[in-house]
Amino acid sequence: DDGAKTAWAALEARSPQVSESRYPFDVFAPAANSLDFAIISLSYHDIYWESERYKIPMTDPDAYLRGLYAGMKPGGIVGVIDHVGEGTDTRMIVDKYHRIDPAVVRADFERAGFRLVAESDMLANPTDNHEISVFDPSIRGKTDRFLMKFVKPR
Repeated sequence: DDGAKTAWAALEARSPQVSESRYPFDVFAPAANSLDFAIISLSYHDIYWESERYKIPMTDPDAYLRGLYAGMKPGGIVGVIDHVGEGTDTRMIVDKYHRIDPAVVRADFERAGFRLVAESDMLANPTDNHEISVFDPSIRGKTDRFLMKFVKPR
């Protein structure tokens, strides 16, 4: 939205070393060792999502994270915020509810070589029913969320 664009332009003006990079899910290839920090906010689950309607191709989470790992500088930090989901069929859970099991996220990142260094439940909502889509008006903007901080080892 326009407010976000204005705020981002102001941030870039006062901090020229900060930049925003966007990549298609299936072609994630930042320059090697170019990123100090990355945040994936309420969208990591979409790595598991495929939609013909929205032209979102199937993505290989391991390939995506290999690209992210290669792009991070040693000591670089990745923050992940996402909607809590439950279940063993990750692609089905994502397709139906747009949520992901935090254990899946942790396993994916650790398999890629990242280390989990911190977690927070500050965005937890224990009253959220994990079997409701995050877009349902009864819960939209109030979902049970997790935060994880990963680092690329030095």
